[in-house]
Amino acid sequence: MRKSLVTRPDDMIRGTPVPTGRAQRLLRMGGIAAGIAGGVATGGLRRLASGQRPGMADLLLTPANALRLTDGLAQMRGAALKMGQMLSMDTGIVLSPELTAILARLRDDARHMPPKQLQAALNAQWGEGWRKRFAAFDVRPFAAASIGQVHRATTCDGRDLAIKVQYPGVRASIDSDVDNIAGLMRLPGLLPRGMDIAPLLAAAKAQLHEEADYRAEAAHLRRFGDLLAGSEAFIVPQLQDDFSTDAVLAMEFITADPIDALVDAPQDIRDRAARDLIDLVLRELFTFGAMQTDPNLANYRIDRATGRIVLLDFGAVRGINPAQRAAFRKLMNAGLDQDHAAIRQAMLEIGYFGPATPPQHQALIQAMFDTAMVPLRQDAPFDFGTTDLLERLRDMGMVIGNDRDLMHVPPAETLFLHRKIGGMYLLATKLRARVNLRGLLENYRKGPRTDDS
Repeated sequence: MRKSLVTRPDDMIRGTPVPTGRAQRLLRMGGIAAGIAGGVATGGLRRLASGQRPGMADLLLTPANALRLTDGLAQMRGAALKMGQMLSMDTGIVLSPELTAILARLRDDARHMPPKQLQAALNAQWGEGWRKRFAAFDVRPFAAASIGQVHRATTCDGRDLAIKVQYPGVRASIDSDVDNIAGLMRLPGLLPRGMDIAPLLAAAKAQLHEEADYRAEAAHLRRFGDLLAGSEAFIVPQLQDDFSTDAVLAMEFITADPIDALVDAPQDIRDRAARDLIDLVLRELFTFGAMQTDPNLANYRIDRATGRIVLLDFGAVRGINPAQRAAFRKLMNAGLDQDHAAIRQAMLEIGYFGPATPPQHQALIQAMFDTAMVPLRQDAPFDFGTTDLLERLRDMGMVIGNDRDLMHVPPAETLFLHRKIGGMYLLATKLRARVNLRGLLENYRKGPRTDDS
């Protein structure tokens, strides 16, 4: 087979180089902060001249500053972009609705690195003669995210691969990136007064370090492949060890369509996809003891030939210990039984609020949970396509997020879990699926299921 380096006309569109050194990234973050500060000063003077007395939050959360922040983080990539994406999934309990809306722009905003930087990264991982191992390698990525970008390649022995290449320098910059993002978050008016976000930041650093370790992701990919082997609902790509390193992850390429290609599929196909994915979340929580916590739609594709869902990206897998599993089962059972005393006790154990949290705040959080439980209690299909539940939950979350005296932050594990659940809700809504949620939950009330089909 003729060896070639595949190029296409759009390869002329240059990628954006990733800032690699710590000093370079700090300088870039400083530029973002300086631009925002300049915008605040200019906007403040302009509004004072017109007789207004704007608050700091009003000056910070302007469209111009939103563009400065999101564009700057998208160019930096790495932990800076990933942190912004993670925070954009916040439910309103931690961040203000305005800041959450700004960060939401980051969910699909990732720039690829130019071919020259890609070549240098692969030279460092595979050695300079790596091209000889491929019949073809497409230098333009077909996917780009916060920590790495993905290329399609064909090996000399005929394997069709998807190869994820980590952006250079992102692992070494994780701690400083998170600290710099934290500095922006602590600007006046963005967080409730006195809120301690240190535990959340520590958990974010730990999670990002693990996501940047492609050896760890390879182990998760292999584990989920074993757990779901023979599944009629899911496909997990096979790991390719001979091309994988701690900064390159190689797996088989599976031809499949984006999951949202199902939006116009027959109702039963949409229902099945949503039901299978929601059931997978429950299995991850109550059976596997490990959950892939990134609900990005790009992580799910559909094999039209078999109807099976292709699962991608296992970098954000979180372990769930037996105590956490038991606490969430207790909360689920109490919610299904509408036992409000047991709900409050389970929420205390999990950490939705603490004993010192004011009663009115506890009541707000419990009311939000009770609202979310309504479709889970009905023993009939819940129609995600016609409900306004998401809007009602968002409104309740905004009430909580706007309370500047609410200082309690739930444990990071709980926030990661909610991120996944929220993503599945959004996907089911997009598919306009009808799912008997009560029927799914009943399978997990008494203990873990033993089947892995």
